[in-house]
Order: sequence, then C-alpha cells, then structure tokens
Amino acid sequence: MQKAYLILENGTIFEGKSFGAQGEAVGEIVFTTAMTGYLETLTDPSYYGQIVVQTFPLIGNYGVIPADFESARPQVRAYIVRDQCQEPSNFRCEGVLDTFLKDNGIVGLYGIDTRALTRIVRESGVMNGKIVTEGTALSFADLRSYKIVDAVKNTTCQTEEVFKPEGEIKRRVALYDLGAKRNICRELVKRSCEVTVVPAFTSAERIKELAPDGIMLSNGPGDPAENVEIIEQIKKLCEMRIPTFGICLGHQLLALSQGAKTEKLKYGHRGANQPAEETATGRVYITSQNHGYAVINSSLPEGAHAAFVNANDGTCEGVSYDYMPAFSVQFHPEACGGPLDTGFLFDRFIALIDSNRS
Repeated sequence: MQKAYLILENGTIFEGKSFGAQGEAVGEIVFTTAMTGYLETLTDPSYYGQIVVQTFPLIGNYGVIPADFESARPQVRAYIVRDQCQEPSNFRCEGVLDTFLKDNGIVGLYGIDTRALTRIVRESGVMNGKIVTEGTALSFADLRSYKIVDAVKNTTCQTEEVFKPEGEIKRRVALYDLGAKRNICRELVKRSCEVTVVPAFTSAERIKELAPDGIMLSNGPGDPAENVEIIEQIKKLCEMRIPTFGICLGHQLLALSQGAKTEKLKYGHRGANQPAEETATGRVYITSQNHGYAVINSSLPEGAHAAFVNANDGTCEGVSYDYMPAFSVQFHPEACGGPLDTGFLFDRFIALIDSNRS
C-alpha cells in the first residue's frame, strides 16, 4: 500500500497508508465514537465537508450494505481509520469498503494512531486537515483557508418526492430535506404518514399549498446561522401553527427562527453514546448524535425552554415551545446507526398532529 500523510492545521503530521480513492483531500477534522454504523456515518449528509475519524479501531468488517445507506452516496470529504478490513463477513454484505470508497472518489487513510489524533482534536478543538500521498509537496495554504460553505445547498434534494405507507394514509407530513437521513422518512412512513420530501429552499407558501398535517425539519450539515433564507421561511411556517418537529440542524434552524442563537462547539458531539437528560423527568437517554453547533440555552425566547440537555456539558439537546405546536431535539431519534431509546419522539410528533386536528 502507498504511504499517505495527514497534515493538521497545527502542524502535526501523521504517517499512514492510503486506501479508497487516490489523491488529496482537505476538510474539517472531526471524530465519531460510534462502535458500529460506519456505513450510516459515511452516507450521512451532516458530515458534508468533513474528514471523519473513527475512534473504533476496526472498520469494514461487515462490508458494504446499500440498504443501510442514509443517502445515495458518501458525503464525507475523506475517511480515517486505524485498521480497515479487506475480508468482510456478513450475510448482507455486497462489497468491500476499500472498493466502495474508490468507486465514489473518497480518499481514505489507515494505519495511523487514531487515539492520538482524537486526543489532539478533543484538546485543541476542531481544525482543518489535509491528506496527501507520498511524494506530494506538503502545502499549508489551502489547509488554513478551507471553510465549509453552502452545505445545505449541496446536500438537499432538487425536486419533491412522495413516500406512501403500505396501508391507510392517516396523516400527511412535509419533510424539509436539509440534508436528511433516509431513516427519518422511514420512521414517519412506518407510522402511517404520507411523506412529501421537499427541497430545503421550499417557500412557506408552497408548504401551505401542500396542506400537511405536520412539518418535519431534518438534520443537515454546516453552520446553521448561514441559512438565512430557510430560517425566514421556517418563521413564516411557525405563524401557520402547523405541528412541527425538528431534528439536529432542523432543531437549530427552528430555534434561530424564534430569535435564539447558536454557537460552534469545541469538537462537537458525534457518536452513538451521547447522554441526553430530559429536564422534566431527569431521565437520561443514550442517543446518537452528529453536530458541531448547538443552540445557546440562555438565548431561548420567552415561552421556550430546554427540554433536553447534554449530561456531559449541559448544552442544549432539545427545545419545547409553549406558544406553538412545535418541539425539537439535537440528537437523532431515528437512530441509524445508534440506540433506539428515543424513537418515542416520533410517536410524540404523531400525537401532536392528531391533537391539533381534533
């Protein structure tokens, strides 16, 4: 295997080996602590523009399973693992990770000390990184200037698409695709909802024409405050008092539409073992998360309160709004991959829709 190097913005260099596509890759270095679900991680649009480091050492052991994808293709800028498995074993396996990355043009790096790399990011905070192969001149110019922009624009769908349940249609939901994971739609369809997935820049007027019983604001990548146009449309939708459920980026944009503020976290929460405490009950749920920004608790408007907080650092993990039929969470109740502990939130959304219609 060809030698490859990871150069960090702080000047640290790691030597490893190349796999996946050949070439260079520049991106924001983040790590995820998930022990499984690497296919969901690779295809999660929330990782747009980022070089993802897996803290779990062995990746690729169950191969490539298209049914587990959260979008049509990998969304990461590059992928870093300790060890990559060349001989996967799983009855659902349809390919090898190395080939999958090659076919999709994703640069990979393995054989480095991912624990040491994770410690650097944890202590110093998120920083840019660059992967280069042996013989390439080491340049820091593009490394320092790199910035994720137009993330939602580059991950949202381009046209509307309708998904129907197998049985009776009991509710109709408009799902804003801000970089949505497929399992959000699956969870709604499973609950007898006809789901119309709409592009992120769909106007509030168009949503009114669709006359949905509820609105879902999906997860997605990038700086939430960058999405000024979308925030304005969400503000209009809130005035229509249609039951609304926001997840991850959708949670942040809903809060911004109500006058709250967001901040970038030192290294974010990414993995399938993040503890979220429900403030009303004190119960802690283990959740799947992937975000680098958070809503500032103290900035929430009157009539809104933090319904969940992160049990590790106290940051906002969910908001309830007393003055409108809306709530949101920072974590992923659709849980692909991750624990299923908070799937009941989809049922809470359904109950909100049904009570609003009665």
